[in-house]
Amino acid sequence: MGSCRWKVLAAAFLAIVGSLLPVDADEHEHTYTDKEEVVLWMNTVGPYHNRQETYKYFSLPFCVGSKKTISHYHETLGEALQGVELEFSGLDIKFKEEVMQTTYCEIDLDKAKRDAFVYAIKNHYWYQMYIDDLPIWGIVGEADENGEDHYLWTYKKLEIGFNGNRIVDVNLTSEGKVKLVPNTRIQMSYSVKWKKSDVKFEDRFDKYLDPSFFQHRIHWFSIFNSFMMVIFLVGLVSMILMRTLRKDYARYSKEEEMDDMDRDLGDEYGWKQVHGDVFRPSSHPLIFSSLIGSGCQIFSVSLIVIIVAMVEDLYTERGSMLSTAIFVYAGTSPVNGYFGGSLYAKQGGRRWIKQMFIGAFLIPAMVCGTAFFINFIAIYYHASRAIPFGTMVAVCCICFFVILPLNLVGTILGRNLSGQPNFPCRVNAVPRPIPEKKWFMEPAVIVCLGGILPFGSIFIEMYFIFTSFWAYKIYYVYGFMMLVLVILCIVTVCVTIVCTYFLLNAEDYRWQWTSFLSAASTAVYVYMYSFYYYFFKTKMYGLFQTSFYFGYMAVFSTALGIMCGAVGYMGTSAFVRKIYTNVKID
Repeated sequence: MGSCRWKVLAAAFLAIVGSLLPVDADEHEHTYTDKEEVVLWMNTVGPYHNRQETYKYFSLPFCVGSKKTISHYHETLGEALQGVELEFSGLDIKFKEEVMQTTYCEIDLDKAKRDAFVYAIKNHYWYQMYIDDLPIWGIVGEADENGEDHYLWTYKKLEIGFNGNRIVDVNLTSEGKVKLVPNTRIQMSYSVKWKKSDVKFEDRFDKYLDPSFFQHRIHWFSIFNSFMMVIFLVGLVSMILMRTLRKDYARYSKEEEMDDMDRDLGDEYGWKQVHGDVFRPSSHPLIFSSLIGSGCQIFSVSLIVIIVAMVEDLYTERGSMLSTAIFVYAGTSPVNGYFGGSLYAKQGGRRWIKQMFIGAFLIPAMVCGTAFFINFIAIYYHASRAIPFGTMVAVCCICFFVILPLNLVGTILGRNLSGQPNFPCRVNAVPRPIPEKKWFMEPAVIVCLGGILPFGSIFIEMYFIFTSFWAYKIYYVYGFMMLVLVILCIVTVCVTIVCTYFLLNAEDYRWQWTSFLSAASTAVYVYMYSFYYYFFKTKMYGLFQTSFYFGYMAVFSTALGIMCGAVGYMGTSAFVRKIYTNVKID
């Protein structure tokens, strides 16, 4: 009985790993012999302005070719989550064998089918196909100038470029405009022309990239502008804090030489006065440590995925970016457990198992909850973005059998290796009362203002990232993204250090949550910018696309905020420890 259970678990594990990794099949060798079959896959169809609102190609009343059907399976988890629905076109295409214009099927156009095509044409429906993993796009039809008559493109003219025994280029020309009239028969035809090409197989995706957009002077200028902001901020922080801290150290050293009477009569103020409370555990340490651990993990995932994307061209494989991100997120779970568990232990937390569970499932629950909500709308719309039940089970298995155990390992290591509270100052038994201060020194004001500069350093890059995801651009300049990530981290740390210094100087020791939230408030500005982008840079419409956009933008902004908050807290924590280590405390 026990061996059977282990066999079932082993099979489930192999199925999960298999869903994450690409599967090698004959189609994916990308090499052909003369007259070998070449498969034309029909993917999805949908309105041009709503990129994520896609449906199966044959949800429109297109007809299928006479060739025997070939089934397709989701090869990666990312492919399934992104709504890839490949169906065989039924067209007979062989390598290097030209096909003259040939009718492959006929559509009996009754009123219902005509209405479906008219609706698609009015909403600018386009469709996507694949040959040898190369995407091809076409338009369903068009209307006349008055919008009264509607025409369907019935002739697919394929021109395929080859280099040796590999396909390196595919072009589609739509011809054969036929007016949609009820109770008629429409013949669908195709032709295939092969031409020799000098394009190398490794460079065949270059035609889909848009260097004029991503390498525009504005992009370079934004990077330069952000870099100058970093230099200015680092210089400002160094000058102000070093000079100010030197004066503080001199003043505190002078106070040490006074006798007790002079010290009592002196005007004591500044960050030294809260040395007995500055390392007091934060409020709600369980949630706080879970957020810090999750933020460290998100930073690790971002760094690794960007490096992988710089080395490998992930955009050449369907769903590979999402599959890589899921795989890396699961693999970096010990980072979450280590930083969250060690911080919780340092703050005297006792319910470490609960903290481990919250840290492990905080991000997955947020993502899956949003996806589950949007999935209901996708099912209602019969959209291809509806996540299959099997994929949901695979994701749940990854959470429970990969992420949770690895998080547990990280938590145990964190508690044992760096979970001891080794603060440079003792914590007083009774909290010090926080004096009144000016309104702009209140933590709420600092939190609201803290995210402006980090957002300012990345908002140009946000435009390029948004355009690549929500429009029809392939993002490939991951070197830019790496620079922006580094700039964002430096700016975030500098801003939170300055904010924390002024807060401590006002004798307010509630710096942990303030440093986290002041950096995390960047997410609020990013989400506000997403509203501007939606209304002024896109033509999206409809419940499904709108909920998809704002739902996943909320997930993206929240994850970015948690990452910035963790980076800001870690940098500020090192700064606070440093200044209190260098001052003599009685």
